[in-house]
Amino acid sequence: MKNIDVIILGAGAAGLFCASLAGKRGLNILVLDNGKKLGRKILMSGGGRCNFTNMYAEHSNYLSTNPHFCKSALARYTQWDFIGLVAKYNIPYHEKTLGQLFCDNSAQDIVDMLQNECNLPNISIKLRSEVTEVEKTPEGFLVTVNGSQVSARSLVVATGGLSMPGLGATPFGYRLAEQFGHSIIPTRAGLVPFTLHKPLLEALQVLSGISVAATVTAADGTLFKENILFTHRGLSGPAILQISNYWNPGEYVSINLLPTLSLSDFLMEEKQEHPNQSLKNTLAKLLPKRLIEIMQAQGQIPECALKQLNHPQVEALHNTLHAWQVQPNGTEGYRTAEVTLGGVDTHEISSKTMGSLKTEGLYFIGEVVDVTGWLGGYNFQWAWSSAAACAESLPVNHK
Repeated sequence: MKNIDVIILGAGAAGLFCASLAGKRGLNILVLDNGKKLGRKILMSGGGRCNFTNMYAEHSNYLSTNPHFCKSALARYTQWDFIGLVAKYNIPYHEKTLGQLFCDNSAQDIVDMLQNECNLPNISIKLRSEVTEVEKTPEGFLVTVNGSQVSARSLVVATGGLSMPGLGATPFGYRLAEQFGHSIIPTRAGLVPFTLHKPLLEALQVLSGISVAATVTAADGTLFKENILFTHRGLSGPAILQISNYWNPGEYVSINLLPTLSLSDFLMEEKQEHPNQSLKNTLAKLLPKRLIEIMQAQGQIPECALKQLNHPQVEALHNTLHAWQVQPNGTEGYRTAEVTLGGVDTHEISSKTMGSLKTEGLYFIGEVVDVTGWLGGYNFQWAWSSAAACAESLPVNHK
């Protein structure tokens, strides 16, 4: 490829999709990635089935210091547009829960689709490509890759975040943004399990692998109603991953272990019907018995028969199980995080084009930007939408 119009850094969801759409506009595209294969994060997402979008995706499902930034891109390339592309390839999929769409077979279907969309003579994808330097020139950008130099009029940064370093994640995109005068909103692991302080962790470890329905509320009042999972490191499961985006170190989260009933009403009924039944066995009808035993050992649940329960005890039990206060020790970090919170400050990027407001010809898309979606296909939808916004705005060189 002699005259390259656009160099895209990153062959993940955003990078590949941007390449395919820009390539269809006749632009000569070079995609560079440091990995050995395309779409590494796509392949392992959703347990290998790729939760590729969400039927209910809208701007309110995203976190950013500039909350209105994602509106434009999401409105112009919607989940229905991507679902249409998936349908065109006859990729079988299903809704798992809450609008989350997964491949029936494998995430490889999505990677194959993107690869096929990029199968144009004007798109070149080079893997195992280490970019060591980027310079701005009067004509565009000069990129040093594997010791050689390539130039292009436009440069698209689709390098992803810091989550899952085992898949090759690096801070390169952030460093590049800073090189061209961009601010970085401090990054941290998002959609990530909690670790617990030693006494509680040791007590709860016997529950490892057990899942319960719950509503988890952060200190700021944000709440999610889904399952929580006890692990040998702490707490995980959909509700915990969701709330981790809203949690700050030192804060407590409130866990309603009985989100679908009133414990006070339940205990009053049980007390009338089975007055001699133990409180432990009664609560074991609702929650794992081992969890009840742990809470008893910690003095949170009395050891008595139902007929011995007085009103203050019922009230205390109600508060304990409907608002269990847990103070995480921290999170498992980027190693297991699904996304990276923070990133390139969106106040310095055009919401219409994804173009830098500081350096002409420079664009940022996908996870490298300070836009983070909920768990459930929202982050892939941001990849598709931001890539589409960028692709349609890249200048065509008519020289």
